[in-house]
Amino acid sequence: MKRNLKPETVAAGNGIATDETYGAVTPPIYLSSTFAFEGFERSGPYDYSRTANPSRALLADTIARLEGGSGAIITCSGMSAVDLLLSRLSADELVVAPHDCYGGTYRLLANRSERGHFSVSFVNQADETALAAAMEQYPALVLIETPSNPLMRVVDIERISKRAKDVGAKVAVDNTFLTPALQRPLSLGADYVIHSTTKYLNGHSDVVGGALVCAEASEVEEFASWANITGVTGAPFDSYLTLRGVRTLFPRMGRQQSNAKHIASYLNKHPQVSVVHYPGLPDHPGHRIAGRQQSGFGAMLSFELKGGVAAVRPFVEALSVFTLAESLGGVESLAAHPASMTHLGMGASAREAAGIGDGLLRLSIGVEAVNDLITDLEEGFGAIQDRTAA
Repeated sequence: MKRNLKPETVAAGNGIATDETYGAVTPPIYLSSTFAFEGFERSGPYDYSRTANPSRALLADTIARLEGGSGAIITCSGMSAVDLLLSRLSADELVVAPHDCYGGTYRLLANRSERGHFSVSFVNQADETALAAAMEQYPALVLIETPSNPLMRVVDIERISKRAKDVGAKVAVDNTFLTPALQRPLSLGADYVIHSTTKYLNGHSDVVGGALVCAEASEVEEFASWANITGVTGAPFDSYLTLRGVRTLFPRMGRQQSNAKHIASYLNKHPQVSVVHYPGLPDHPGHRIAGRQQSGFGAMLSFELKGGVAAVRPFVEALSVFTLAESLGGVESLAAHPASMTHLGMGASAREAAGIGDGLLRLSIGVEAVNDLITDLEEGFGAIQDRTAA
C-alpha cells in the first residue's frame, strides 16, 4: 500500500494479501515470544516480541498511516500510551492539561506531579485568559482533549498548537473519541496523537490497548526504545484483534454517529433534561470549531438530568438496551455516570471545577436500531416519573 490511498482504504486493506509464505489474505498473527537469529551476531528484523513483533508492527503502521504520522508505538493500554508520552519530561518542566480531561489522565498527571516527575497546570483551554497565562509559564508539553471527556467541550487544535509552538512547547492530542476517521490532529499542528485503542479503533470491547503516534520519525524511535525498556508494548494477539477492529472503523463510526445525532436531538427536547453536551447540536458552544476541524461530530454525548443523582438511579436501573458500564466506543451502547464511575478518582472539588455534576450521564452510542435506543431512554425517563409519583 504505497499509493496515496484514502483513509477508508488504508483501514480496510493495509497489510492485506502480503503473506509471502502461504498467500494468506488476512495477515497472520505472530504469537511467538522469540525469533531465530539468522546466525551468530546476525539477528533478523525481529528477535523478541517485547521489542518488536510483526503483528504489532502492522497495527502501528496502519494507525500511523491513518493519522498521517511518521510512526506509532502500540502499548498495553491507553493510560500506558499517555505515560509513555510523559516519560521524557523532567522535574523542572511543566505540562498544561485540560481541567476537564478524562479522570484517568487527570489522576496520572496529578500523581506524577506529586512525585516530582514534572509540574502540571490544569487549565480551561477554551478560556483565552487562562490559556495565555499558562503559556507564559513556558510549558514543555500541552495536552489537548477535544471533545473532552465527559462534557464534550471543543477547543481549537490549530490555534492552541500555534501558541504552544511560539513558546517552544510540544502538543499532544487525545483523539480517542473521534479517531482519524473524524479528526486528524497532526494536520492541525500537533506533534503527537494519543489513543486508547480499547475504544473506537478496536470497537468491540474485547481488547485493552493504546497507541502513541508521532509526527517526527526520530521521536518514534526514541519512544519505541523506552517502551521496550519499560515493557509497556502491546501483546501480539491484542494487536491482531485491534487491527481486525480497525478494518470496520469507518462504517462503524458512520452508523454510530448517525444514531448519536438522532439521540442528541431527542434528548435536547426532553423536559427532564436540562442540557445536552453534543458538538453536533447547533447551539453547542464548540459547534463551529468542531465543524471546521472535524469531519463529523462523533458518537459520544452527555446530558444533565433534572433532579441530580436521585433521578440518575431509577433512570439507569430501567435501561435494558444501554448497559451501565465504563469504557466506550464499542458496537454496543453504554451509559456511564462520570461522578461515581470514570471520574470518581478526580475528587469532588476537581469535578466541581470541571463542571461534572452528579446528574450528568455519558452515553457511548452503538450500532443498534436507533428507535430501540430511544425507546430504552424513554423507559429510563418513565422510571424517574414513577419514582417521583411514588
